[in-house]
Parts: sequence; C-alpha cells; structure tokens
Amino acid sequence: MVESGGSGRPRPDSEESVERHATPAPPPATPEETSTTEPETSSREPETSATEPETSATEPETSAVDEDRSAREPEKTPATEEDRSATEEDRSVTEQPTDGAGQAPDTSGTATPAPSGRPPAGPPVAGPSAPDSRADLHPELPRAHTPAEPPHGPALGEAPPAAKGRPPRPPEPRGGLLMGRPFGVPVYVAPSWFLVAALITWVFGGQLERVLPELGAARYLVSLFFAVAFYASVLIHELAHTVAALRFKLPVRRIQLQFFGGVSEIEKEAETPGREFWLAFVGPLLSLVLAGLFYLALQPVEPGTVPGVLLAGLMISNLIVAVFNLLPGLPLDGGRMLRAVVWKITGRPMSGTVAAAWVGRALAVSVLVGLPLLTQSGVLGDAAEDSVGMDTVMDALLAAILAAIIWTGAGNSLRMARLREHLPELRARNLTRRAVPVESDTPLSEALRRANDAGARALVVVDAHGEPLSLVREAAIVGVPEHRRPWVAVSGLAQELTDGMRVSAELAGEDLLDALRATPATEYLVVEETGEIYGVLSAADVERAFVKAMARPS
Repeated sequence: MVESGGSGRPRPDSEESVERHATPAPPPATPEETSTTEPETSSREPETSATEPETSATEPETSAVDEDRSAREPEKTPATEEDRSATEEDRSVTEQPTDGAGQAPDTSGTATPAPSGRPPAGPPVAGPSAPDSRADLHPELPRAHTPAEPPHGPALGEAPPAAKGRPPRPPEPRGGLLMGRPFGVPVYVAPSWFLVAALITWVFGGQLERVLPELGAARYLVSLFFAVAFYASVLIHELAHTVAALRFKLPVRRIQLQFFGGVSEIEKEAETPGREFWLAFVGPLLSLVLAGLFYLALQPVEPGTVPGVLLAGLMISNLIVAVFNLLPGLPLDGGRMLRAVVWKITGRPMSGTVAAAWVGRALAVSVLVGLPLLTQSGVLGDAAEDSVGMDTVMDALLAAILAAIIWTGAGNSLRMARLREHLPELRARNLTRRAVPVESDTPLSEALRRANDAGARALVVVDAHGEPLSLVREAAIVGVPEHRRPWVAVSGLAQELTDGMRVSAELAGEDLLDALRATPATEYLVVEETGEIYGVLSAADVERAFVKAMARPS
C-alpha cells in the first residue's frame, strides 16, 4: 500500500497492496496547512475498492494514524470506485494543485487512460521505482523467453484492423447432407447436386420421350432413378481414390458429391510420384470397370425396354466419366497422372504441378470452344440440323460450366502447390509473439503495462512457481473498455491450457499444421524442449503467413 504523508510524496508501507491518489495534496507551507482537509482514495484489489474519503482537521497525519485509518476504511463496490475516481479526476482538472516550486505534481499513479489510446497504466508497485516485469515482483519466477523479432501487429489490448476482423479459424463447413461414413470417411451431398439432378432428370426425360413414348409422365421417374444411379457410380469412383489414399496412409477429410461430379479431399499429397500416379488412376479405372459391368448386364436385356435404356445410359455415362477424367490436365485425374510423370522425370513435384496446371487451362479453352462445335457437327450423335434452338444453348452452357470448373481447378492446384512448397518456411519459432507471465489476480491494466513496456503482445497466466496455467485471449482483452481494465483480473479473460494447446517451438510446415488442426484454438503456448515458455502463437498470425506464402512467387 502506498499512502500519502504530510509532504505529499508517495512512500511504501507494505508489499501486499498499492494505493493511488487521484489528486495528490499540495506540499505544506505551514504546520497549520499540514492538517487541512485532504481527500484520499485508495484501491486495494481489482475486486474490492475503498473509496470513502477521510478528512482530518485537527490531528497531524502520521504513519501510525494512516495505517489505523486504512484498517478502518469500509470496502465498497467497484462501481462506487469508478464514480469516486471520475469525481476525483474532475476535481483534479479544476484545481490543478502544484508543489512548492509551482509545478504540477506527478500523477503517473492515477488510473486516467492515456490520451494516445494505448492501454492505461496499472497501479505502480511499492518502492522507489516501479518494476516492469513479473520477475521483479517475484524473483523466483523466470521471465518468458521471447523471440528476437516478433511479427508486426497492433499493441496488446488494441483492436486489430477491421479488414482482418474475421475469425482466424472459421468452423469448417459440413459440405451438405451427410449420407454416411464408408471406411470412416464422411460422404456429403452438396446442395448443388439437387440442381444437377433436376437437370439430368429433365434432359434424360426428353430422350426417353423419343425412345419410350408410351411411358408418358412416368419417364421423369425413370430419369430421376437414372440421375441417382449415375451419382452412385460417381461415388464409387471417389471411393476408389479414398481406399487408395487410406492404403498409402494419407488422411481423407471427406467425400463430396456436387455439381458435375465428386471430390475426395485428401489432406496430404503422395510421397512418391509412383503413388501419386496410382492414386489418380484408380478412379478412372473403376469407372471403366463399371462401364464394362453395365455392358455385360445389357446383353441379355431386350432393347427398347426401361431396363435396357437405363443400363445403356449408365454404361455410356461411366465411359464418359472415365475418358473425361483421363484428360491430361489438372484438376482431372489425368492431370495428376501427368504431374506424377513430370515429377518422376524432373525430380521436382512443383514442376509437375505447373506443367499439368497449364495443360489443364489449355484443356478448359478447348472444351469451351470445341464441345459446341462437336455437337453441331454431329460427332456426338446428333445431326447439325437437329441441334438448333434450345439444344444449342444448352450445349454452350454446359461447355462454359465445364471450362470454368477445369480452369478454376487448375488455378487452385497451382496455388496449393505453391503453398506446400513454402510450408517448410512456416516455423512456430518465427511466428511466435513475445509473452509476459502474470499471476491470475493481476489487474488487466497492470498486465498490459508490463506487456507494452516489454514489447510483448501476449499474456500467460502462471502460478506462484512460474508454471503456465492459461492464456489471456486477445479478443477478450479488446472487449474490455479501458476504464474497466484496472478492476478486471486477467484470470477472467484467460483460456485454460490443454495438452493440445502446448506446441513445440521446433514445429514447422505440415507438422505445425497437424498440431494446430488437432486442437483448434485462437492462441497456443509455444514452449522449448526444456519446457521453458517461449511465447504465444496466434492462429491469426499463421493464417496471415499462409496468405503471404501463397502470394510469394515460386
């Protein structure tokens, strides 16, 4: 506790609490002035405050009287302390007391927020000089080891730029309607599938009207069954990729059936070009097998019947899927096979990705121009004079959609390959923020003062022995108004540490990603191999590093 004596200068009384004066008394000119009325305010802890001012008109102030008066002061609520602090601040602005030299007294111990917008300084510690870190208050607690050059960003307690206000780790989308978990991998049907299913039902229904006119309106039920059976074949195609990936011990996040096909989201790439080749080839291979099975099933069936039309349609559709996916351009399976071949020749996976991606973009232009021309020429089964009107528009629309999918997929493959190439440069040690250890009962304003003085951007709550207990969340700090920070303890803003929130400072690349993905959080405690605190890793910093890595030229 710091009390004000007759001279108006702070002097230490104990190390357990700190009292501050909003309006220090002017220095005495005569013995009579020493005993004049003097308002006093004191704040002991963030939770409770003593705000009742006391006056003494007849007795001289002594240390013993001050101690006895402090012991008798009733405890008030934090709201009363705020009201009294505001009153005292207004009084200090009006009166402006001066010392004997005519200069304004030092009011650095007040809780008035700094005009620059930085977090307000916390209560000064007892003694002639205020220590700047927790190790000064508790010599037995080690300082947190801090990186030499932390990432640039706003000071701790200041709101980040509005453009970067989105959550660093948004929840991963489910991907649509969950249909099942074959081999432990979730299968989702995207909302766009229902659109393409309706389109297939309409188009195939028009074909059935010419082949089986006696069906009438029932032809659309047969067409809907064909659409479902076709996408079941696509699911088998994707399951072939999934089984191969699991065989090579590559994790598969999910399978999604969507507009014009399906996607198997494999989280890691194959370690060798041979595995990459087979991983891509098994999909078209199984589609060819399905086409052969439908052909064999079609032989004993009488042509011109509903089963015969369905089996013929499924055979042709699976054959088209196999041939289309064997085209040598990313993101198709044939593009991944081409990438594996170039990777094998050059020894660099990035070279294979670049080659297959640019072939994929050329393929997209070819589909955009060539598919309508092939339809008009009658190569795909219709005479030129029959392919006019709405059919021509549908062919052009289909070609545009396919070309856009291929072009976009090729560009995404290039970006992902660039990211994987720069992944080893992303190290936890380089992205870690400086951290300051504080105890759980430390006022937020004092913790921020220590962090800003040390150039730190994170707070780690530790126990009496220096063992980390929790991390103070940056978003929670920003949400506390500055005038409330002296009465808010850091423990109320901290997230308890779990095993997954402790990461090694030596992690880098995909190992770092795997560690963060296993335990989603906004901040992680980074420790040395010896267990010493190195700092705090923010998921937002990792995300920004990813964006820079993707934008960096290869």
